[in-house]
Amino acid sequence: MPRLFNTLYSKLALALFGLVAVIGLLFFLLVQYSTEMYQQELNQKLNAALAENIVAEEVLLSDGVINEAALRHVFHMLMVVNPAIEVYLLDHTGRILDYSAPDEKIKRTHVGVAPIEKFITRKGQFPVLGDDPRNLDKQKVFSVVPVKREKSMEGYLYIILRGEEVDSIAARLEGSYIARFTLWGIITSLLAALLAGLLIFFVLTGRIRRLSDLMSSYAGQDKPAQQTARYPVQAVPGDEIDRLGNSFNVMADRIDAQLQALKRNDVQRRELIANVSHDLRTPLATLHGYLETLLLKDREISDAERTRYLEIASSHSNRLNQLVSELFELAKLDSVETLLNIEPFSLGELIQDVVQKFQLLADERGISLQTRFSEGVPFAWGDIGMMQRVLENLLENALRYTPEGGCVKVELNRTEDKIQVSVADTGCGIPKDELEHIFDRFYRLEKSRGAGTDNAGLGLAIVKRIIELHGSQIRAESEPEKGTSFSFWVESWQQTAM
Repeated sequence: MPRLFNTLYSKLALALFGLVAVIGLLFFLLVQYSTEMYQQELNQKLNAALAENIVAEEVLLSDGVINEAALRHVFHMLMVVNPAIEVYLLDHTGRILDYSAPDEKIKRTHVGVAPIEKFITRKGQFPVLGDDPRNLDKQKVFSVVPVKREKSMEGYLYIILRGEEVDSIAARLEGSYIARFTLWGIITSLLAALLAGLLIFFVLTGRIRRLSDLMSSYAGQDKPAQQTARYPVQAVPGDEIDRLGNSFNVMADRIDAQLQALKRNDVQRRELIANVSHDLRTPLATLHGYLETLLLKDREISDAERTRYLEIASSHSNRLNQLVSELFELAKLDSVETLLNIEPFSLGELIQDVVQKFQLLADERGISLQTRFSEGVPFAWGDIGMMQRVLENLLENALRYTPEGGCVKVELNRTEDKIQVSVADTGCGIPKDELEHIFDRFYRLEKSRGAGTDNAGLGLAIVKRIIELHGSQIRAESEPEKGTSFSFWVESWQQTAM
């Protein structure tokens, strides 16, 4: 299809033009047919008694013998009055006995009697069409009357009312002002309808063009400012175009959000590589330095210094081992092959075991480690090993940032259909603008919270991932200088069993 018809408007315009042309032609033919039938009906009604009046004045047929003088007189009289009238004298079977037309134009020898009987008895509505002796295919309106002698049927006087006129549309248009006026009226009306339709299509497709231009611009955009371009939709979407525009806006917003997320992920990936490189390089460099010192000055250093160097090297080795373990653990949790060993278990007993594990560390730092369980807490439904990892990370994080004399509290409560676990400390808290980032990988708050540098920043990321694998979420609340609280929810075994 030519490029001209590559737009919706041009295709609609072409379809409308074709539809108007077809409708115009059909309407014109219908008008012509209706006019023709009306003229025939009117002509036949006005001249229905013509043959009867002629027979009443003249005796045309007697005992099968034609009254030539009377018939010629009738032919002459009618041709003078109306040259288009053709007169035929028929016997009772419809055979043509005589006529007023030239011999070479007569194509029939018989005329059908059925239309004649229908006309005489008036059993049908006008117009009643009968055979045209001049044409083997056409029928025309007529006037007819039986020719009788006393009470015996002699034949019929058959008069074709329209004669041999030209029946083509071009001839009718040329000879009829009404036909020409009707044709031009139809053409004018259809052109007006076509122009009105094109204008309406142009207005209706305007929003589609704007949406198409907007989508094309969005698809090929190079400037970030163009990301804000959206289709204007009313508060209550109207027709399909508005709904399509609204869908485009939702899609564009989602794509923009995904692009921003990809950019953030790329930045985080770069930061992750940098942080991993730094966190691996620092203990490795320190470990390598102390080992080299031991090798180079083995005989020059004292036993106390050798022991101190080995303790420092072991500390950095442990830190390196912890970082690598956490990296592998987080990679495993991110893998699509991660499978949870879901089973019912007592979350209260698990908390008691984990708290007992950290009790000695809390006592050494002078921190009060407390638990509070509400009554009637049902069994939890989840992976007990992963839940233990969540509690260990949260308690380790709370103890790290809680000063001497502070308190770390673990609470277990039952909600309507889930079990809530909270770990709260009385540490220095987290600034509000950094609270949303604490679950990001390698995000650390040592500068603001004064902790040591032995934290790789992966503990809370592991906690969040485990909670997400259990179909839940973790929430953090904090106030500077007052403390931080972490809360998450676990499915109840009773609820899942229902």
